[in-house]
Formats: sequence, C-alpha cells, structure tokens
Amino acid sequence: MRSIYEKVLGDDFQKLHPRIQQRFGFCSHDKAASIGHGVMQRIWYNKLVAFPLFIGTFRHIMFPQGGRNIPFSIENFAYVDRFGRETVTWIRKFKFPRMVRHFDATMVYSSEREIIVDYLGNKQHLAVDLDISAAANGGIRIRSGEQRFYEGRLNFRFPNRFTGCAEVNEWYDDDEGCFKITVDVRNPMIGQIFSYEGTFQAAFIASEPEAIPVGIQPLREESRE
Repeated sequence: MRSIYEKVLGDDFQKLHPRIQQRFGFCSHDKAASIGHGVMQRIWYNKLVAFPLFIGTFRHIMFPQGGRNIPFSIENFAYVDRFGRETVTWIRKFKFPRMVRHFDATMVYSSEREIIVDYLGNKQHLAVDLDISAAANGGIRIRSGEQRFYEGRLNFRFPNRFTGCAEVNEWYDDDEGCFKITVDVRNPMIGQIFSYEGTFQAAFIASEPEAIPVGIQPLREESRE
C-alpha cells in the first residue's frame, strides 16, 4: 500500500531524496511513526494579525509568538480515520521560554478528488487543499490552495483575500546530516504573516494504528472535504 504522498506524486515520488522518501513514504499498514526533534532557528509573525493568530491558539492553529533557536518536535502517525481515509498527523510543538505552542494538522487522502486535504487544528474545522510536488533539491514542496470552514451546518469557502497561503519546503541536507524545513504563510493584502525555518533529526518507531498516544489524533473528525 502506498502512502498518501506517493499517491499524489506518482512517479515523481522517486525524485525525492531517499530520506525524504522514507519520511513521506509510510502508511497505516506499516505500523510506524516518524518522530522528529530539532530547533527552529527563527520563528516570525506579523503583529498586524496577532489577534487572529491568538484565536488560532485555541484550536492549535499557529500562534502570535516569535523567537530564535526554539526547540521543536514533530510527530507523524499514520492511521485510517473513522471515515475510512488514510490519514497522517502533523503534531508540531514549539518550546518557548514560558510556554509550549502547538500547530496541529491531519492530512487525509481524498480518493474521490485524488488530492490531499489538510485539516488544520485539533478539531478539523478548517480544510485546505494541497498542491504537492518534488523540488529540484530532492525535497518536497507543499502549497496550500482553497480553504473551507466546517462547523455544524456552517459550510463556506474563504475568499482568497482573507486567507493565508502557505508554502512548506522540507528537504534533507547530506552535508549537515539533517532535515531542513521552511514554512512561509502570506496574505494577498498584508504580505507575509507567519514563518519559521529550522533543522531536525527524525527517527521511526513502531506504532500500532489502534494504539496511537493520546493527544495525537484530532478531538473531532470532519467528513466534509
């Protein structure tokens, strides 16, 4: 069984660096998880959007805080959600001097649309279409597209001018022997609103899908994609 990233990349998956293939190549059948630890050399946010980012902290969606050399962890577990979709978690934690900030997401493969949908936060209220490609350096590039909000009977698409368009680049640096990542979130009217960059090491652990640790899976799962 192929991972959700191999499904969307097809033959281009082979263009990825072997270590990137390993990190993005496992699925629920493999009964494994990727656990990473490292340092964000820089985290930055635009103070003009401090309040919306603060609201996001209640759902583990970004945060209004910046700094340098911030300890960081990332936990990627693969499982099948209750709607039968292959799912990969993205549990990111940033250890600032006085608190730990969270940025959580779950990515699912939509077999109907043949794309990956990224649910931001711990309650899957915000669904984002992803465009995923192989970069020239063997890394993986993830760009966000249309964004939709789901809450009870509420169901609407965010106008582009009110959204943050994100680009994530992750690659493996052979010279330094580590993974590197950059995240850049921009708004058409305001410009850059949030970013971070750093390095980390990742290791695989055995993980039964039915025994994923508490706090990894979202509190609520959304069927609407």
